[in-house]
Amino acid sequence: MNTTAAADLALRVSGTDETIVLSDFVAVVAGYTGRDAAAVQHHIDELAAIGVAPPPEVPMFYPVESSSLSTAPSFALQAPETSGEIEPLYIRHDGRYYLGIASDHTDRRLETVDIGDSKRACPKPAAATVVPVADLEGLSLDTARARTWVDGRLYQDGSLDGLRTPADVVGRLLARIDLGDKDFVCLGGTLPLIGGEFVYGSSWRLELAFPDGTTIDHTYTITKGTRP
Repeated sequence: MNTTAAADLALRVSGTDETIVLSDFVAVVAGYTGRDAAAVQHHIDELAAIGVAPPPEVPMFYPVESSSLSTAPSFALQAPETSGEIEPLYIRHDGRYYLGIASDHTDRRLETVDIGDSKRACPKPAAATVVPVADLEGLSLDTARARTWVDGRLYQDGSLDGLRTPADVVGRLLARIDLGDKDFVCLGGTLPLIGGEFVYGSSWRLELAFPDGTTIDHTYTITKGTRP
């Protein structure tokens, strides 16, 4: 895997005065992370029917530039057909784990040609606040509510109980790729879109809320250009 050039990513740790700074880290986006293997295969078959090559492995880990992870509030993109999705963000820094959220913003036209390239073509906006994780094996997102709004319209809403657990995704990542003690961030998958169709909006809001009141949220805007 191409670990790519490093870029600093500063994140506030919720409930503390601590800020962690990732300076040399690997960034990946996990795909096909559903728990239901039959449903995942059905999705792969649907994509194959429209010309998208099936992944060589499930789940799949797509490397992206570490510099694409950003807490910035706005981005300018040349391609007009891009959209995001809320995903849990699994972070390892100095041997400790944290949970955040990020948007897997993707070039949807390029996605029909090469999924990895489509993910690398866009930034991965991330919330500036993360939650410390004392026990990755015990971390469950099944009761968390994930929501996305695009230009003020609800775009995703539901639980993440259809995804592989954080420990499963991270464990498979570490088994697949020899990272040693290196810091990493991994986007862990998403939930279906309301209506099932991509929206190429400009204003995006993400929220992951837990029953105990813990909430991670982020907003960002996209300025769209014209594809050459």
